Amino acid sequence: MKTSQDYIELEKLYGANNYKPLDVVVEKAQGVWLYDVEGRKYLDCLSAYSAVNQGHCHPKILNAMIEQASKVALTSRAFRNDKLPLYYEKIAKLTRYEMVLPMNTGAEAVETAIKAARKWGYQKKQVVAEKAEIIVCSENFHGRTTTIISFTTDDGSKNDFGPYTPGFVMTEYGNIESIEQAITKNTVAIMLEPIQGEAGIKIPPKGYLKQIRQLCDENNILMILDEIQTGLGRTGKMFAYEHEGIKPDVVTIGKALSGGFYPVSAVLSSKDVLGVFKPGEHGSTFGGSPLACAIAMAALDVIVDEKLCERSQEMGEYFLSKLQTLKSSVIKEVRGKGLFIAIELNEKARPYCERLFKEFGILVKETHENIIRVAPPLVITKEEIDFAFEGIKTVFEN
Repeated sequence: MKTSQDYIELEKLYGANNYKPLDVVVEKAQGVWLYDVEGRKYLDCLSAYSAVNQGHCHPKILNAMIEQASKVALTSRAFRNDKLPLYYEKIAKLTRYEMVLPMNTGAEAVETAIKAARKWGYQKKQVVAEKAEIIVCSENFHGRTTTIISFTTDDGSKNDFGPYTPGFVMTEYGNIESIEQAITKNTVAIMLEPIQGEAGIKIPPKGYLKQIRQLCDENNILMILDEIQTGLGRTGKMFAYEHEGIKPDVVTIGKALSGGFYPVSAVLSSKDVLGVFKPGEHGSTFGGSPLACAIAMAALDVIVDEKLCERSQEMGEYFLSKLQTLKSSVIKEVRGKGLFIAIELNEKARPYCERLFKEFGILVKETHENIIRVAPPLVITKEEIDFAFEGIKTVFEN
């Protein structure tokens, strides 16, 4: 029987070195708990970067997956299937968007939104061919494709991957004047995260999204919000933009759209925007597959039926209020919205993540070197939060 170390050595021997995971080798999971190959138990406070909002191996989603996989998993979009129309109807009614374009990964959804915005700009706004510009924000994270990393400010994600895709204008996140000054006649969209996840749960000033919405309305510009991490209950609302009472023109979603069972993403928008696509212009072999649709419908049902948005709001306030009582010179700030929380430090966060893992069985991960992201599945209980807090308190106060 192989040990954790055996698996780690195999991974190092054959795997590309593009990740730096904590040395826990997970064998199974349930709810908020993970178990390694030796049977040790860990509290998951990362949720696969918000992909398992519903908890690991949720039985309703699992059953939907098994049932559909036993019938038909994939037809490609060359043929119709009986699940895609039902999925379209469910997600459109739930989110109040007219049209849905299904893809697989979050990055694919963002790429789709970029293509839609550009095509809309040329066909509807009459921007000169090849001149379309999309305004983006510093410290963004929208994926890892060559187009997307072309407008990142993270050198580690960008260096040596050029030449880069043009057509993006960088502005300072949270600074509305920066965006206002970047608008030109060629601007077709402003694309950003309502709360920046990879940047360290960076929350913009109150009213920022409303101001962007107003600028878009005044200048005939599409407002695109990337809700791949923040959406589907993570911040205490179905979408983070709801905290400001606005509605973007385009929304990208993914991750928790499948509850962690399968790569499922989508672009939500109006017929005016997504209607620019014609057959053969864009697509995906697996996007909108019967299996993906069955899983996504079950994942959405769990969020609604178990009131996970409301639970995220309640448990998030509870967890955040406890974390904000921490007394440590190492801690610079504790902030968050719902169960999307950051502990920002004055020094590197990795050693604290290691201690929490090794000493208390609490799994968190550093981002931007000095920030710990705390984002457990939305099914977490107060008792489990108390357990996590005591470990975190011990690490920072002793």
